[in-house]
Amino acid sequence: MDSYPRLNWQCRRGCKELDILLQNYLENRYPVADEAEKELFVELLQCEDSILTELLLHSTHQQSRWLALVSKIRNY
Repeated sequence: MDSYPRLNWQCRRGCKELDILLQNYLENRYPVADEAEKELFVELLQCEDSILTELLLHSTHQQSRWLALVSKIRNY
């Protein structure tokens, strides 16, 4: 599993909206998430910014396997 400082760095995307969503999730939800959710979050961070923007800000991937995680990220 990736270290917390590395994940924190990966949450910095250069887009304020993405930075806020990802870092809030990392600080508040990630520490209590189960291993499957943590692995999914690490995988999500590997996506390009354009995909993250679509997933987190525009809701265009309703059939995405990240749908539950995206919902949790938005709620933090």
